[in-house]
Amino acid sequence: MKELVRLQSLAERVLAGENIGSKEAEELFSLPPEYTPLLLGFAHLIKLKFRGKKVSLCAIVNARSGRCPEDCRFCAQSVHYKTRAPSYPLLPEEEVLEKARLVYRAGIRRFSLVTSGPRPGKDFERLCRLIRLLKKELPGLKVCASLGALNRKEALELKEAGLDRYHHNLETSPSFFPRICTTHRFEDRLATCWTAAEAGLELCSGGIIGLGESPAQRWELALALRELPVVSVPVNILHPIPGTPLENQLPLSPEEILRSLAVFRFLLPRVALRYAGGREFNLRDTQGLGLWGGVDGMITGNYLTTPGQGIERDLKLLTDLGLEAEP
Repeated sequence: MKELVRLQSLAERVLAGENIGSKEAEELFSLPPEYTPLLLGFAHLIKLKFRGKKVSLCAIVNARSGRCPEDCRFCAQSVHYKTRAPSYPLLPEEEVLEKARLVYRAGIRRFSLVTSGPRPGKDFERLCRLIRLLKKELPGLKVCASLGALNRKEALELKEAGLDRYHHNLETSPSFFPRICTTHRFEDRLATCWTAAEAGLELCSGGIIGLGESPAQRWELALALRELPVVSVPVNILHPIPGTPLENQLPLSPEEILRSLAVFRFLLPRVALRYAGGREFNLRDTQGLGLWGGVDGMITGNYLTTPGQGIERDLKLLTDLGLEAEP
């Protein structure tokens, strides 16, 4: 019973507004398997206190695919690896607008433009024009973007165009990052996050679990995110892509994923903790447990190079759990 007493004590500290650290996170994650439902339950209580019952939904479009010069070992769009991921230039405005209309008609009011490849360059003006068009054509739509590294001038121009939120993942912990990417540094990713925030853009930043990192390195990532002004933390779960260096990486078990997400909620009680890529592949029929275990956001629809289960099914999942979709 000492484990239950400790779990309740840590939950009460978080509910009272106290931050816990990596030592406590390791304690939570290391609880015996029979305590997993209780861990999820306490994470749910923390979510309810700080975030309420609503689940934040967003959709993304792979607006420019492939040709990325970076060598992130999980990425299907890197030029360093031979994968079957599509490669194409920036989509025409009308095609992106139609994809946004479909999302909008489904009741989703947050839509993100994601581009791969070299820095925005000549596409930057087109992207700004597209942001203005989306805001004009779809009233109330929150527009986000994930365009890679960003300088101050670009961030300010995106803000002026009407962009609401910028997404730039830290990907993994500082100590594990060199094993995942060698073409840029963890500090470079931090710099882009701060550049976006200082320009007045909301910041969305998270990472990927299941890359081969230790549980302690997951908490290292969560604590690094806690130092940023993040409002949304998407957690991807590795979906190994043939042709990438991680194609044979063994998957995490659903229980380990759910426990990890619950611990993220303990460490980050006030942010939108968002299911991202890999949830269908890795969690399968246990996805709902995460929504009762601290998760309060989802990317719905398809991802960048892998399909999702569809907006309609996601909305049905929320209804079945007695949760409310927040557009």
